[in-house]
Amino acid sequence: MTVLSVTTLAVLVVGLSLCETVVAHTSRARVAMFADEGAARARDLAALLSRRQTNLAVLVVVRLAAQLLAVLAVVWHAQRWSPEPAAWAVVVGITVAVAVTLEAVAKAIALERTDAVGMAVAPLGRLVTRLPFLALAGELLGRRIRRRGRDDEDHHERPSVSEEELLAFAEVAVEAEAIEVEEQALIRSIIAFGDTIVREVMVPRLDMITVESGWRVSDVMEVVILNGLSRIPVIGTGIDDVVGIAYAKDLMRAERDGTGDAPVGEHLRPARFVPEQQRVSTLLPQMQAEQFHMAVVVDEYGGVAGLVTLEDLIEELVGEIVDEFDVEDPMAEPLPGGGYRVNARMPLDEVNDLLGADLPEGDWDTVGGLLFSWLGHVPATGESVDIDGWRLTAARVQGRRIGTVRIDRRVDA
Repeated sequence: MTVLSVTTLAVLVVGLSLCETVVAHTSRARVAMFADEGAARARDLAALLSRRQTNLAVLVVVRLAAQLLAVLAVVWHAQRWSPEPAAWAVVVGITVAVAVTLEAVAKAIALERTDAVGMAVAPLGRLVTRLPFLALAGELLGRRIRRRGRDDEDHHERPSVSEEELLAFAEVAVEAEAIEVEEQALIRSIIAFGDTIVREVMVPRLDMITVESGWRVSDVMEVVILNGLSRIPVIGTGIDDVVGIAYAKDLMRAERDGTGDAPVGEHLRPARFVPEQQRVSTLLPQMQAEQFHMAVVVDEYGGVAGLVTLEDLIEELVGEIVDEFDVEDPMAEPLPGGGYRVNARMPLDEVNDLLGADLPEGDWDTVGGLLFSWLGHVPATGESVDIDGWRLTAARVQGRRIGTVRIDRRVDA
């Protein structure tokens, strides 16, 4: 072995260290973007990342082997240079220290300039990982790593990026002025959208506006106009007996044709029914594919739980959509003393975000449901309960229903 061979091994170790760090820390999505833009060597890097664990195992094994060969080469040269063990032991020690330092520096550089380094060392990584024996050994080792890394109950490979990391990336991007605050809010909405169920966005049955199937078309049109509706559920013997949906345009056509005195039951379209536990992320494409804008929500017993519209689902992504017919009170109003008056239907997670609080979650979805659960009975106006440093007061009670809740931070909390 010559000094040239030792130098070659040292360069190989540095190159493999760079490649290993790049493969372990580079985003596949970012490399795919570079490949689409036609960046040189981006396809080689994308191929390395397509089998990240397997290729990473190959690179680690080859780097360790190169390091071992470099140390053995130095030992061999040192023994030839001096027969004294102490002399060549010093040489070997210095060599190992230099090698470790070089590897650390190489990895630091790769972490600092991941994209540029990745493009530079991608051909080396592709060459090493495509060697037949090493590729087979890496595949076996990669399978072993994946098997040990799986959860005992979940046999699927874990995602490389979690929802929390995506939110953190979005926050960093806002600080770096790469995206706008509104775009960050949209990213948050999209992520939350996948976990939202229909029950959380529906209009509850007590707030549903319905008409009976025996009502005249003209009378139903009055209800539609007064409430600014384009569709209205029609019931038979009761709220749990939804027989169809009346469309305003069908009713207007009936009045124009002189059949305004006919029962509305003659002008119905089929009602769609969805379970309250269905995810809105599956309901939205279903509404798009089957072309319906309103669905009746049913509970586990088949009773009507509420009503959901396409607008309700879209508002989960882009926020409230207000038109000239929307005259609802604001969901939350700040009070002079520092507290808030909120609609009892306000989702609990939104209340927690508003207050910076950590009010407990459970079988309830709204702040009114939380207050009901903790009191254990229908409250009277002004009745309150203390929860985790906050005082929740039933500010307005309508019959058996809480209308608004006042929330104040406890002074002694």
